[in-house]
Amino acid sequence: MSIAVVILAAGKGTRMESDLPKALHKIAHAPLLTHAMRAASSLSAEKTVVVVGHKADVVAQAAKEINPEVLIARQDTQLGTAHAVAQACPSLDGFEGDILVLYADTPFISQQTLANIQNARLDADLVVLGFEARDPGNYGRLVTDGSQLKRIVEFKDASEQERQIILCNSGVMAASAHDLFSMIEHIGNENISKEFYLTDCVELARQAGKTASVVKCDAAETLGVNSRADLAIAEAAFQNHARSSSIADGVTLLAPDTVFFSFDTVIGRGAVIEQNVVFGPGATIESGAHIRAFSHIEGAHVARGATVGPYARLRPGAEISENVRIGNFVEVKNAQIAQGAKINHLSYVGNAEIGQETNIGAGSVTCNYDGVMKHKTKIGSRVFIGSNTMMVAPLKIGDDAITASGSVITRDVPAKALAVGRADQVNKIGLAGKLINLLKKRKQRKDLDL
Repeated sequence: MSIAVVILAAGKGTRMESDLPKALHKIAHAPLLTHAMRAASSLSAEKTVVVVGHKADVVAQAAKEINPEVLIARQDTQLGTAHAVAQACPSLDGFEGDILVLYADTPFISQQTLANIQNARLDADLVVLGFEARDPGNYGRLVTDGSQLKRIVEFKDASEQERQIILCNSGVMAASAHDLFSMIEHIGNENISKEFYLTDCVELARQAGKTASVVKCDAAETLGVNSRADLAIAEAAFQNHARSSSIADGVTLLAPDTVFFSFDTVIGRGAVIEQNVVFGPGATIESGAHIRAFSHIEGAHVARGATVGPYARLRPGAEISENVRIGNFVEVKNAQIAQGAKINHLSYVGNAEIGQETNIGAGSVTCNYDGVMKHKTKIGSRVFIGSNTMMVAPLKIGDDAITASGSVITRDVPAKALAVGRADQVNKIGLAGKLINLLKKRKQRKDLDL
């Protein structure tokens, strides 16, 4: 059976105390909407519709950036979840498969749970995702009769007896497109909030002689984000899960609670990650690599056998090959560092290609920006860059060349050449003491003037 996914992302998120739409607040460097769309992508849906409302154009643009094929529906006035799903109807005109309703602010529903919902649809006309909560709070309650779901009652509309139920509604629902849209047409707003509740579909389904059932998942999967406090809780939940998953996959985390992952971080088995390491978006660490303490890695690839840090920063476009050494206080951006090269400390390498077995000395800089444009530095294999070398791009340094420490290199260096770009040193005998005395007198006069 084909499936379409409808993701509700129209909410303003008043409790977030932010001008940013709720769906675009981030967990692990990715908007809530990204997490929901990534989960939905596991279903290979024929169509995905994102329902937008508050700051619709901004949310729609973000959705398109995540998946250019996504369809956009608008809910200009927020009149409840059933009303929101109804706005997706024109986008799904003629679609005859199942529809799964997800929420942008419920980002952690697992692929396995979504598969369980699909399987449950084989035996029930309507499937609702539920979870058991020790403290159900204001969640809607699922009223069941054996294996059958009788109705969903919102907390504010529930009786005292119904409020004792611990099986709660996540909001996620699946049914055939025909059944879902037919039921939505008959949903009214005779409730305290005067909203059109998607939850009313359950009672309408039973009135029509159709079956409804519940798929249960862990409560952690249904964590909703409605406030800054919720966002912090969700971030912590994501990080804890990412750390546990990495350890289970064979990654060594020396101080797990101090390592922070992005939504798309990839780390291979056997890698070692020391304490206080932060991964931004687009970081890939191969098996056997070693990331030392207090390093920040974003948009970079680190190959097996490489060592990075401590206190290193890899920025987007950094390609670190096998057995490379990137040391303390080294920054690499948009640069390819070939196998066995070393940049051990206190250097910046940007817009560059560094050849095999090349050694970049301390304090060296590829001067790649002229104030308007970026320029490239190409350094060959087995080159020795002396400490405190300034390499003014565009520049090429040939294989087996050497630059003298303290040089400013402004012209290409041939292979096997020694490049010296220093000003002549002049020694003024006895002048040091005279200079110090002169400076002391000047300071004394300034102090007296004060």
